[in-house]
Amino acid sequence: MAQSDKSRILLFSLTRKDFEVQTFCTGGNGGQHRNAKQNGVRIIHPASGARAEHRDGRDQAKNKAEAFRKLAASPAFKAWHRAEVARRLGEDREIWRRVDEQMRESYLRVESIPA
Repeated sequence: MAQSDKSRILLFSLTRKDFEVQTFCTGGNGGQHRNAKQNGVRIIHPASGARAEHRDGRDQAKNKAEAFRKLAASPAFKAWHRAEVARRLGEDREIWRRVDEQMRESYLRVESIPA
């Protein structure tokens, strides 16, 4: 049974100040407009080390939105988000203890598939 939206709580939110947004000229196809405008967008989330950029469109706002989507989908940001949620719920010690326990060498198995 899926959790209802009413049972969700907002633990924290991120704002523009939590990110570093850089713009740059993209070059490539698109002629003079593309070479003269700062259409490319790079977004960095310092807390997680995640970064993403988008430069395909001529519209900076659309490139910024796509860069944010890429950053939110990145493994580094997802890992930071999971850890931050656990920390704010007061479960960080328990989660990391369980992870360390499950990562003991006796539990790990490496398999190789013959070529």
